[in-house]
Amino acid sequence: QVQLVESGGGLVQAGGSLRLSCAASGSIFSINTMGWYRQAPGKQRELVADITGSGTANYADSVKGRFTITRDNAKNTVYLQMNSLKPEDTAVYYCITRFGYRSSGRYEEYDSWGQGTQVTVSS
Repeated sequence: QVQLVESGGGLVQAGGSLRLSCAASGSIFSINTMGWYRQAPGKQRELVADITGSGTANYADSVKGRFTITRDNAKNTVYLQMNSLKPEDTAVYYCITRFGYRSSGRYEEYDSWGQGTQVTVSS
């Protein structure tokens, strides 16, 4: 069983910064892509950024140049540094991690979600 624990959300003024963290723990065979999604009230959940195990990052157009995703493989942790925050960045941010495991000699993968952390940007 694995667990994802998120931290770092909060209330910030427009133009400010926040750093989100998501740490995976438990019985881990391997961790592949890690990332962040967000969901604003009345909107669908959307990808913010993700990063592969080798460090290749991918960003939504709306956050390019403002957000940076990194990971520490030794700590099984992914981070999202959010700068120049805008009111439209207000949402619940969810960590997602793709875990690998072996079952009956085969390699399998599954995605696990964090509990979500609220980010509110005031104007």
